[in-house]
Amino acid sequence: MATLIDSSVLIAAERGQLNFDDLSARYAEDDVAISAVTASELLHGLHRARTAVQRHRRQAFVEGLLAQLPVIAFDLTVARVHASLWADLAKRGIAVGERDLMIGATAIAKDYAVATRDERSLPKIPGLKVERL
Repeated sequence: MATLIDSSVLIAAERGQLNFDDLSARYAEDDVAISAVTASELLHGLHRARTAVQRHRRQAFVEGLLAQLPVIAFDLTVARVHASLWADLAKRGIAVGERDLMIGATAIAKDYAVATRDERSLPKIPGLKVERL
């Protein structure tokens, strides 16, 4: 199985709320990646660090992840899935965060499940396989 790791999981690992080694072992046999949107969210957190110590720690963590995990681009194939999902959800009056919808569309387009701690947005996306951690 292929799994896209959501930023909520990686942020929890960076904060010590999840053990990254356990997470890596759990997905050792799977194709694992992150979306370009998740990479942006992690880098955003790095740039918002309040202290030099926090920034250095986050930078080491984020750059280590980016060196280790493949990053799936938001390309035209993903954009087509995204547009269809967005229109369907809007028609039904269901709100999903913009970045979450982009991550979900990436997973659907590439036939990945999403590992997440998100209980609100990602589970609302039709056709998305969600693994809650």
